[in-house]
Amino acid sequence: MSNNASRIDPTRHFTPVTIAVLTISDTRTEKDDTSGDALVERVNASGHRLADRTILHDDADLIADKLNQWIDDPAIDVVITTGGTGITGRDVTPEAFARVMEKEIEGFGELFRMLSYQKIGTSTMQSRAIGGVARGTYLFALPGSTGAVKDGWDDILRWQLDSRHRPCNLVELMPRLNEGRSA
Repeated sequence: MSNNASRIDPTRHFTPVTIAVLTISDTRTEKDDTSGDALVERVNASGHRLADRTILHDDADLIADKLNQWIDDPAIDVVITTGGTGITGRDVTPEAFARVMEKEIEGFGELFRMLSYQKIGTSTMQSRAIGGVARGTYLFALPGSTGAVKDGWDDILRWQLDSRHRPCNLVELMPRLNEGRSA
């Protein structure tokens, strides 16, 4: 979006963040994980570091365990998942996020659905994309389609994970995410 591109302040230093990518699917493998591939490609192209990449089945316990593992890794700043955000019985990513999140970033899901509405209309109401924070780590759950991953990264996360984005961005808040937490 040109509006966001014009919000990049070239006088500010770019600070890369370290991102873990989790694909949630009962059917995808490393060979056909196109949404995970698209996300990893965008993370790398944006100058960030990929910490890890995994594929898990739609199982809230497995997802929450992996999220906790990555949240507890001080080298990982952001976790982005793709898949499991729909409304069928197997879609449990938001439930797994709810187990680990301390704060929800309501605006992420709202903004994702607003942008998605422009492309897929009312079908976007079936998305339960969600964002949050847990123990100093950002968490974002995107739908499993490659198009949704591209929209979520290209239109939102790319900009908010860029330390040069004005008037504000998520990177500049990272040092303060654990304020008030007991050690």
